[in-house]
Amino acid sequence: MTDQPLIAASGIVKGYETAAGYVPVLRSLDVTIAAGEMLAITGASGVGKSTLLHVLGTLDRPESGQVSVGGENVFTLGERRLRAFRNRTLGFVFQFHHLLPEFTALENVMMPLLIAREAEAEARRRAEALLEELGLSERVHHRPGMLSGGEQQRVAVARALVHSPRALLADEPTGNLDRETGARLHELLRRFCSDRGVAVVVVTHNEGLADACDRALRLEGGKLNDRVAGAGAP
Repeated sequence: MTDQPLIAASGIVKGYETAAGYVPVLRSLDVTIAAGEMLAITGASGVGKSTLLHVLGTLDRPESGQVSVGGENVFTLGERRLRAFRNRTLGFVFQFHHLLPEFTALENVMMPLLIAREAEAEARRRAEALLEELGLSERVHHRPGMLSGGEQQRVAVARALVHSPRALLADEPTGNLDRETGARLHELLRRFCSDRGVAVVVVTHNEGLADACDRALRLEGGKLNDRVAGAGAP
């Protein structure tokens, strides 16, 4: 892990218009994440954790403030360049894996590379190698419906990492798994974080996962604060 931030957000303001009026969510929020760091973001339901992850991942634009990824001020880019930047720089894992049910595990992992016009043979090689590294070499030709929940989530992690992103953003990645399976997935994320220098940002209610990260911050009142280790969510 280095001291140089890979992701730096400053002055982030984001809210939503509702029938009852404007609801502020993020209020002049600042955060930095270093390459190779695993950061947990915790907080009560509805405080804006997923909104923050979407802003950091360039899926949603803030009303004001800026986000830099690898020194690139991402929200100054037009939509086409921003989409291309996101596709080559960031990986995403969600609570529900969103695998394509008609395709095998291998085909699901190959998909981002094929969409990026990678040669099929190279896409297959990279996908097979990553699935083997994640302990799924005997499941590559199984469709999602034939895999356990933990196996499906590992396939989703492989799909997020196959294009060698610089940062992985995970929204409740263990939330749909039992405790033991979630712990194994967490260890996989940590290993990739440390071995490959990938920054990992995890939104979680899992206190054990948060305690095991390099840092854990709590989102309250639209800002991030230091989290007390082992403090449960309300």
